[in-house]
Amino acid sequence: MKILIVEDEVLLAMELESEIEAAGHDIVGLAADSREAKDLIDSVRPDFAFVDIQLIDGPTGIEVGRHLSAKSIPYVFVSGNLKRIPEDFAGAVGAIEKPYTMNGLQNALSFIESFVAGKSDEKTPPPSLVMSPEVLAKIAA
Repeated sequence: MKILIVEDEVLLAMELESEIEAAGHDIVGLAADSREAKDLIDSVRPDFAFVDIQLIDGPTGIEVGRHLSAKSIPYVFVSGNLKRIPEDFAGAVGAIEKPYTMNGLQNALSFIESFVAGKSDEKTPPPSLVMSPEVLAKIAA
């Protein structure tokens, strides 16, 4: 998958990038603010994105998420405060709470990869991945 990372904490972005590449995916961009993220979304058209809620320009990750959703690009929030996610998850597949473990991230990425590819026989997401109510309903169906 071609993956976009939207994260303003450089060390976390680099760590996430390393894990995603180790899982065999391509990073098509890193963004630290909403403008940069939206420009990358429009220019490189990722297959998937990891989006932090709090970016350099404020809590604009939700706007970025809605932009991804409008383009039918699946994504998850990666946030230290999942309570900031809107009830509708702004179209996100789900969320991963910071701090996360590498094992938890790998399990979530594996589930997401299968889900995005439409190959998910697994009905239960890993504990590290909080799924949106809409996606949970699709999985259960």
